[in-house]
Amino acid sequence: MHCWPRYLLWLVIVLLGTGQMLTACGQKGPLYLPEPPSAEGTISDEVPVAPEFDAEDLEPEAAQDIEAAR
Repeated sequence: MHCWPRYLLWLVIVLLGTGQMLTACGQKGPLYLPEPPSAEGTISDEVPVAPEFDAEDLEPEAAQDIEAAR
């Protein structure tokens, strides 16, 4: 005896699977791994200097706290 819901399920699975395979074929972009960045120029030996705080630019309470910490 044939069970038509089972055939319908298999048909849906096959159609969805085929659709997924066909849409995956449209991938865009490079098909290769990009070159790794060269070791020169990527790491700087210079240490950045923190800017000095100007007490005039701060709120009065913050300026007093900084002056007290020095």
